[in-house]
Amino acid sequence: MTRDDKDIKVCTQGHRYAKKSDCPTCPVCEEERKPENGFVSNLAAPARRALENNGIHSLQVLATYTEKELLQFHGLGPASIPKLKAALKEQGMGFKHE
Repeated sequence: MTRDDKDIKVCTQGHRYAKKSDCPTCPVCEEERKPENGFVSNLAAPARRALENNGIHSLQVLATYTEKELLQFHGLGPASIPKLKAALKEQGMGFKHE
């Protein structure tokens, strides 16, 4: 078995993918569940999961958080903030002020 063979993983749906990290997330499954529209549709998968894992499924809920609070979520980084801010602004909303 070569070193590269050790990096091949199979998810519960049977998708085979290469990943060197211990992260169990299947990129094929993530692409299949990516929403086509909505405020999370333009976010990377880790940022989408961070919001989902913290119960943020709507702009109304998102608006109850500060930028600083959101950046504490594992998977949500600074690149996501402008996209989220734009989605809120489009609806006349904004992040909670500190």
